[in-house]
Amino acid sequence: MLKRTLTAAVLAVAPFAVAAVPQASAFCGFYVGKADTSLFNEASQVILARDGRRTTLSMMNDYKGELTDFALVVPVPVVLKRDDVRVIEKKTFDRLDAYSAPRLAEYFDDDPCAPRPVPAPMASAARDGVKRRGADALGVKVEDSFSVGEYDIVILSAKESDGLETWLVQNGYRIPAGAAPALKPYILQGMKFFVAKVNLKAQAKTGSQFLRPLQFSFDSEKFMLPMRLGMINATGPQDLIVYVLTRQGRVESANYRTMKLPANMDLPTYLRDGKQFTDFYKTMFDQQARRENYKAVFTEYFWDMSWCDPCAADPLSRDELLAAGVTWLPDNAQVQGRRPMPPSSASPVMLTRLHLRYTPASFPEDLVLQETKDRQNFQARYVLRHPWRGSRNACQAAAEYLDGLRQRRDREAQILANLTGWDINDIRRRQSRAPVVTPR
Repeated sequence: MLKRTLTAAVLAVAPFAVAAVPQASAFCGFYVGKADTSLFNEASQVILARDGRRTTLSMMNDYKGELTDFALVVPVPVVLKRDDVRVIEKKTFDRLDAYSAPRLAEYFDDDPCAPRPVPAPMASAARDGVKRRGADALGVKVEDSFSVGEYDIVILSAKESDGLETWLVQNGYRIPAGAAPALKPYILQGMKFFVAKVNLKAQAKTGSQFLRPLQFSFDSEKFMLPMRLGMINATGPQDLIVYVLTRQGRVESANYRTMKLPANMDLPTYLRDGKQFTDFYKTMFDQQARRENYKAVFTEYFWDMSWCDPCAADPLSRDELLAAGVTWLPDNAQVQGRRPMPPSSASPVMLTRLHLRYTPASFPEDLVLQETKDRQNFQARYVLRHPWRGSRNACQAAAEYLDGLRQRRDREAQILANLTGWDINDIRRRQSRAPVVTPR
């Protein structure tokens, strides 16, 4: 969903499946970098919180241009009321992005000559007023109208897509020409339309240079992302990141292939440089998306939100989860960043982060989602293993370690070349020049 004045987003969610909670395995290591949404120009972001039939959808607008030209049109299954809609702060998206972003972790090899300690059990990380000109003639009905923050909102129903397009244009909504074919499938399904534009006086009072995200809630059995409207202005592949908050398990697509990104791999240590890691992740994701012809949905993260390991950012607090639309937190839940808490008191919130890169041709259908019973933690995590810097003459184990180290470095170079398509000889040259990093 790149620069545009007509945008579409998620609709509703399927019933939850019930599953036992398996014991999480810890990764540990030092967190040293992440690859957040800033790597992908104008990636659209959506937060979807679902409990039973209740859906809370938050949309961050990526619109750039004159505010008088902004229009947001979202198909919704029911008529929304004023109490169903609110404006939230961008920081809610920033926190979820930082917490779930693909990450880089580093380890330091032990001295092969040192006595081997008896391994201790691994502890988990800290869990720690609308115009109505000719509406009847066009088959359009204004079901409701109200203002929220800097937005003027109308809820519409329509009988004909051409009539709806005409009504929007006549009433000052700057939508792309030829929107009717994209609107028609939703009208045939009997859906309503949430339509928002900016109230310039109210926007000026906020003091913000950006449009704040809109959040709305509704009840529905459906769990889908109506993407066709967002493709009207598409000139190339578009990126979409969806943060799905649920009680139970991992969320995936029901009508497109869902894949976990290649992860938990050892990579050359020169990627510790922040720019090198971001270049790697962008290139790797490009390669994966192209290999799937932009037809796949990629899982970047799935985790119990009461903790993380390694942490790219602190887990969200109770107030932050509430702001994201989580309504099922128990009254006595304690979700306070890194503060330790027993599993029995942790908030039952699971986060699935999905990343799509798609075109109108590769995603001809709206995205249908489903919650699974899978609760196996996953993160797009990449590992640097810094070598021990001693002499092979220190002990017999040192010579064996250094012989194995050469093979390990070659494997790391091969993995990086396979993931990115980069020249392996250049990778090896960079490996040889990698700076020495000492343990913390």
